[in-house]
Amino acid sequence: MKEDFLHYLWKFQKFQVRELHTVAREKIEIITPGQHNHLSGPDFFDARLRIGGQLWAGNVEIHIRSSHWYAHGHEKDRAYDNVVLHVVWEDDAPVFRGDNTRIPALELKTVTPDNLQQNYRKLLKNSCSFINCEKSMARVDPFLRDAYLERLFFERMERKSVTVLQDLKRSGNDWEAVFFRQLMRNFGLKINGESFRSVADSIDFKVVRKVQHEVLLMEALLFGQAGLLGEDETPDTYMKVLRKEYLYLQRKFGLSSAGVVPPYFHRLRPANFPTVRLSQLANLYCQRKTLFTLVMETDRVADFYSVLESSASPYWDDHYTFGKISGKHRKVVSRNFMDLLIVNTVLPVKFCYMRYLGREADERLLELARSLNPEKNSITAGYTGIGIKPGDVADSQALLQLYHAYCSENRCVECTIGHQLLKT
Repeated sequence: MKEDFLHYLWKFQKFQVRELHTVAREKIEIITPGQHNHLSGPDFFDARLRIGGQLWAGNVEIHIRSSHWYAHGHEKDRAYDNVVLHVVWEDDAPVFRGDNTRIPALELKTVTPDNLQQNYRKLLKNSCSFINCEKSMARVDPFLRDAYLERLFFERMERKSVTVLQDLKRSGNDWEAVFFRQLMRNFGLKINGESFRSVADSIDFKVVRKVQHEVLLMEALLFGQAGLLGEDETPDTYMKVLRKEYLYLQRKFGLSSAGVVPPYFHRLRPANFPTVRLSQLANLYCQRKTLFTLVMETDRVADFYSVLESSASPYWDDHYTFGKISGKHRKVVSRNFMDLLIVNTVLPVKFCYMRYLGREADERLLELARSLNPEKNSITAGYTGIGIKPGDVADSQALLQLYHAYCSENRCVECTIGHQLLKT
């Protein structure tokens, strides 16, 4: 038994509410159960209850056993002085406030339906290899499940919007700068995301605006800040030119690479080498001077492909690293890579920007997500294996949110699918 199950019982009143009594046999009438508090302090604020004919307004605290009140030290915490009802699974000890007045207790184990208890234990104690409800999730009403996944898609957008809004505050409401930082991180993918983001953080976007008229300067800026131009003499002519330009930019703009995380080459396919990706990004910003504005004005996937289309500079046609010649071919940004950029950069930034402007754009964002193929990873594969196959990016993003925020945290009683399984 866990407290989250008791929170679920109280919040949704999944017990016999008629003829409800405290352990002291005082009649309880629940007018409103209160607001669920997920932070420190009592579990439910501002409840309205009638106990023994007396109307009470105050807080509700929930424990597995009454004695946990003292185990948690609540008798010494004034934040709990306004608790008007102690909701417990088992009442094993009387509980008193700091002024020695006894707190009424409601024991749930005597008023909770047996089938609900059994379903809860079955759900949480089920031997599973992926998630708790892996044997029963596919049996949930598809209409209910799909509606919940749509809600989870926007919940994930909300979660991703946290870093976007932090960047907005940091940049003084400069949305172009916000988009640059977000795009830099996602150009680095999982391995070099932190490194590329640290490079973006080390550059005032005003500098990007001043150098993006010329690819050579833009590459010099990004490669130099990433520490890829070395400090010693090199026989590679292109690297020499870039290093010369970078030293000039460094003096002119007072650039510092303190705090920059060095990029990795190890365990990467050559197409994802930081040299190639940074060159592609440099060319993209030189081709699209107002990239953020273009992205915000675009809604169709085909148009996004046109906006995000880019390739590395000619030097990289036969190089993956400085000074080492390889087979010759253009290093273009692939459609699959652009899909990742749309999912991880465009969607969350667009989500935040529309709300910043006070515009409702949920349907447009959902339509865009529905037009992209679902992501393939171990989590979406896990859901596919239990009969929940994502049909598009909206589905795969929703499943990622479901897994990380609910399934892996055993928050089944806070999940709509978990609610449904508890009832059946």
